[in-house]
Amino acid sequence: MPLPDTVRVKLSSEAAAYVSITPVIVREMPLRELIEQMLGVTGKDESRIQDLLLRGALVSGASRFRWTGWQTDRESLRALLDTFPDPDPARVFASARCVRAVLRGAQFPIGIPRGIGSRRKLVARMLRRPSFWDHLMQIASIGQPRYLDYSYRERADVFQLSLSVPQLQRLRETARLMGYSVLETQVRTAPFDTLELYTTRE
Repeated sequence: MPLPDTVRVKLSSEAAAYVSITPVIVREMPLRELIEQMLGVTGKDESRIQDLLLRGALVSGASRFRWTGWQTDRESLRALLDTFPDPDPARVFASARCVRAVLRGAQFPIGIPRGIGSRRKLVARMLRRPSFWDHLMQIASIGQPRYLDYSYRERADVFQLSLSVPQLQRLRETARLMGYSVLETQVRTAPFDTLELYTTRE
């Protein structure tokens, strides 16, 4: 069967507690958008995507997607998948295109979008001090993070850097520059040793 332009999808929350009743939203979703949700789970695995389309169900993050499944034409599916980016290990980290950083360790990950990491406290702004994000990007650029993968969910290339003790100390010290007290506390106290960086493509 040829690929449709849109799919009638029922959306619901997978994170709801058993005592809660969450509304089911029905919408006409562009097929490309639905496929992109699948890529975040399967990567470019044609067989798995074909199976999901036939099954008519997908759980991605906290969302459940349901639709009337159908058997897809493999050539049409392959042509659509070819329009999505592929991982490119030859890419080099570029701080100017970094939109999100994640500090990972033994506990919970600490996600820091560029807009939040760049926001400074009033005193830091008045004294024109570099932001926490500036320090983070300098550490990343000098450290030369290695290419990890392409994230379809984030629409970005992922790089990874193992942090040294001096780099950890610098991040904890410069966390005081941030304008978000909860995030500042997390960076200063939570155990982490790895930095993940998400960069968009041109």
